[in-house]
Amino acid sequence: MSLPVVIVLASGRGERFAASGGTSHKLQARLGGKTVLQHTLDAVQASGLPWHLEDAGHPGMGDSIAAAVQATWPSTGWLILPADLPLVQGDTLRAVAAALAHHAVVVPVYRGQRGHPVGFSDRCGPALLGLKGKNGAAIVVAAHDAVDLIVNDAGCVTDIDTVDDLRAAERLMASAQPPPQ
Repeated sequence: MSLPVVIVLASGRGERFAASGGTSHKLQARLGGKTVLQHTLDAVQASGLPWHLEDAGHPGMGDSIAAAVQATWPSTGWLILPADLPLVQGDTLRAVAAALAHHAVVVPVYRGQRGHPVGFSDRCGPALLGLKGKNGAAIVVAAHDAVDLIVNDAGCVTDIDTVDDLRAAERLMASAQPPPQ
């Protein structure tokens, strides 16, 4: 059986990050010696799942998702992962992918908060291809009985939209490191 594709969405302009005092695009901001985007891609690669980076300029998230689904068609499913979640764990990606074998839509949940990646089975493909605008795939999630998948991964809800978010991610990363021996 083929695996669902992780779609890494990196088309946004990062305007909130710049407005908060960021001096670079948020995906190029440094976090623990690597860019935010590289952290996200490292987690995707560690998952072992096939993936696609969607970084062409699109008018909205819906347009980006539709373009990425078209570029990876056909597939058994898609995991939609915004590129600004640098602390997401590869285990979470694998868990969402595995749950797609039994559900049309899977949403990881950490401590009651819905996060990413949101997984969509191939049954959702036509609806994903038709997305447009800024609202992403919320309409597709609402049209299916989305299953909440409880995960122990703060990274699935830790996105970088502002400089303060980047600082919070740095603290979270530091607290996850084992103390020096």
